[in-house]
Amino acid sequence: MSGTGIGTDAGAHGFTTRARFGLTLIAGGAVANIYYNQPLLALLVAEFGERAALWVPTASLVGYGLGILGLVPLGDSLSRRTLIIGQTLGLALVLLAAALSPNLAALALASLVIGFLASAAQQAVPFAAELAPDASRGRVVGQVMTGLLTGILLARTASGFVGAHFGWRAVFFAAAGVAVLMAGIAAATLPRPVQTRPLRYRALMVSILHLVRSQPVLRRSSLSQGLLFASFNAFWTTLALLVEAPPFNLSAAGAGLFGVIGVAGALVAPLSGRFTDRHGARPMVVIGALFVVAAFAVLWAGGTWSLVAVGLGVLLIDIGLNAALIANQTRVYALVPSARGRINTVLFTVMFVFGALGAFAGSQAFLMAGWSGVCAVGILLAGAGFLVNVLEPKGG
Repeated sequence: MSGTGIGTDAGAHGFTTRARFGLTLIAGGAVANIYYNQPLLALLVAEFGERAALWVPTASLVGYGLGILGLVPLGDSLSRRTLIIGQTLGLALVLLAAALSPNLAALALASLVIGFLASAAQQAVPFAAELAPDASRGRVVGQVMTGLLTGILLARTASGFVGAHFGWRAVFFAAAGVAVLMAGIAAATLPRPVQTRPLRYRALMVSILHLVRSQPVLRRSSLSQGLLFASFNAFWTTLALLVEAPPFNLSAAGAGLFGVIGVAGALVAPLSGRFTDRHGARPMVVIGALFVVAAFAVLWAGGTWSLVAVGLGVLLIDIGLNAALIANQTRVYALVPSARGRINTVLFTVMFVFGALGAFAGSQAFLMAGWSGVCAVGILLAGAGFLVNVLEPKGG
């Protein structure tokens, strides 16, 4: 497609095991930065007041969304290797600023910039897709996404442990050291780019709209994944309200343990990638959507009285969502090789927007109709994601 890209970063070095391993670590290490604050909220509230529980996590997530929109497309015009190194070194500096924050305003601003630069995780995934051979792109994307998903899980666990024993500031000091380490890993493992002619930033951003208009597969993949992510957020936004109330009466820590089940979603990513390489993306997305629909059916039937049913629902949702995500990423990255960063921006921006809508819909459903309302919303959203793929034209 003319006017949408300028070349690749792959260069003559090709894709090595070292580069794949480096990108996996970078994806997980970068995205972890937007989740470090979540287990620390009680400590932050104790020092800065109740508003800290709202402003700090919100700022980091908003910053991440802005980074996906504003920074990730640059990978199609500039060297992704250079961008990753620059973003991780910048992360180290702003994490130090967060650790030294004298007040809530300074910490919230630092959290915004942390999220913005943590979008280096979304540089790593299209970089891996770009370097991977066509025949194994799904498997490679799945491996790097395993790193990203594991980073989310381990971030909360490690942050909670360090914060409980050494205080919240120690978490950010340690994270700054990890960011420097990631920059070193990127410099040591990632191939150098070939010389390319960069696009102007305005032209780069305008071309995103052209991609949306000209690529129906990108539109369908983004819509289907957005609908599944909306159902996912409808569930996770209301889960604590369910399990902390009778008959379960779990503590906040007990409710958080359900997140550990999410490791299954990370482990299924490479399997989804292999299946996609062999059989195509569409069947895998359909299967993933069916898993999510089945999850809400289980949660509707037994979620109000059985923790086993809740755990099974968590397992099915995580497996289904991530299996579909790997398949959708694989097929959209194959559309325009020189525009993978902008394609990634479209996919994840749509996901974030639908995710926010799903969280709102789930919360409203819980207030109006209880847990059955949440499950009804989840089934409707996931079912719509299923239909988007079942009804798409053959070969799409």
